[in-house]
Amino acid sequence: MRWRGVCHVEFAVLAYDESLKFYDAMLGWLGYSSFSSLNMEYQSVYYMTRNHFPQHSYIGIQPARSGEKLTHSDQAVGINHIALWARSRREVDRFHRDFLVAQGIPVTDPPRDYPQYTPGYYGVFFDDPINGIHWELAWVPKIPSPRQAWASYKALRGFARSRADLANSVPGIALQARRSLPRRG
Repeated sequence: MRWRGVCHVEFAVLAYDESLKFYDAMLGWLGYSSFSSLNMEYQSVYYMTRNHFPQHSYIGIQPARSGEKLTHSDQAVGINHIALWARSRREVDRFHRDFLVAQGIPVTDPPRDYPQYTPGYYGVFFDDPINGIHWELAWVPKIPSPRQAWASYKALRGFARSRADLANSVPGIALQARRSLPRRG
């Protein structure tokens, strides 16, 4: 069973030095640390939440050789968005107000609840102003409150009632959403 999730993800970015300034500011605000490839094999800068070598997840930024700024609303082939974990709901709000709005970063969806995702889910969506990469800062409580659980139930029940292709109950939707994947032989 894999338990650590994603090892790393790397992005090729336009205007490398300008992009580094944006990512240094954004990820620094969120408490990430950084290290560089020192151009030993290729040019890249990495950001991570902890410095535990070699078992850490990180985000890498490399200079692009071609391409143009992404437009999230185009839904082009590629990564739709990257969600980073927030420490709290308050951090999502502070990040929105004190970083995104203060820096003039394009916010596509201001902070709000997304009970249809999971009980207590709260996030803000925004775009990298240089490359158009779509990001999210999200928070989910470890233990949702009864109010959050009820809001999630109501949101899913609303989807069940509005769509004929969905099961007609919240447990039915949960079962319907599950998919089986092929396993090793």
